[in-house]
Amino acid sequence: MRVPSLFLLFFISFHAYSLAKEAIVLPLNDWASQRLLSKIVGDKIEQLGYPVEYLVISSINQMGALRKGLVHIQVEIWQTYDDGTFAQAVKAGYIEDLGLHSALGREDWWYPEYVEQLCPGLPAWQALKKCAEIFSGDSQSSKGVYYTGPWNYRDAALIRALGMNFTIERLGNAEQLWQKLRQAEKAKQAIVLLNWSPNWIDVRIKGHFIEFPEFEKACEQDASWGVNKEMYFDCGNPKVTYIKKAAWPGLKKRWPCVYQLLKKVNFTTEMIAEASALNGADKKTEQQAITAWLTKFSDQSQDWLSFTCPKNLLDNSP
Repeated sequence: MRVPSLFLLFFISFHAYSLAKEAIVLPLNDWASQRLLSKIVGDKIEQLGYPVEYLVISSINQMGALRKGLVHIQVEIWQTYDDGTFAQAVKAGYIEDLGLHSALGREDWWYPEYVEQLCPGLPAWQALKKCAEIFSGDSQSSKGVYYTGPWNYRDAALIRALGMNFTIERLGNAEQLWQKLRQAEKAKQAIVLLNWSPNWIDVRIKGHFIEFPEFEKACEQDASWGVNKEMYFDCGNPKVTYIKKAAWPGLKKRWPCVYQLLKKVNFTTEMIAEASALNGADKKTEQQAITAWLTKFSDQSQDWLSFTCPKNLLDNSP
């Protein structure tokens, strides 16, 4: 019985070691600020003694991954609607909401400031409607082109409800959007595209969101509300988007120290915008961007950058 006993002891010891070394997984989405800030937070988690891994995943698919524990932490999640996918997942207990950042966001149609010379009356949506043809890009169509990404917005419904003479061109990721913007800016060509703030554009290119009719819940629920009395969605997106942190529901029990760290992490609008600029528009390497960001914001981030694990927060094996 000596050999089986030794084998059993080895197996138990190895299993315990594997659990102790289980990596904390952070998702990497397809926009620059989220990726850089995830790496900065991941570096801090490693400094606390925990192995960290990263998983490239879309913002849509990460919800299921957070629920299943395939990823454990999301440092930048955008909640535009109170009844959206994230809010529903939190309400059902599938994901834990770890609180707000100081930064507030906005997501909607956007144009660079020079376009106002080509389309007087902007940022009013009525002016955009009248000027649709100048947004046709290189095509000979009388329809304007609105550029967006692979994310779920209700732009087609908005175009129909407001009678906008626009088509939608859906690009594969954020970088393709920014390439379109840079090309148009260089040629001083009219362009309207999806943008979100905070973002690198906040600190590198002047521009404005289109001012559509103000969002109200009735816009989605009552066709008689608003400009078009027969259709829903005749309004813009909410002007305030909450930017939050989220976690796999088992994080607090499995890694209580990391859970407390995440509760302390807080980003301002400028922090997120600068992360996006450094990691995207400025073409720095990832390590250069991390160093530049920490140099600029380390004083404002001391509450969590200086965090150490209290002795009473010992990690619990599942």
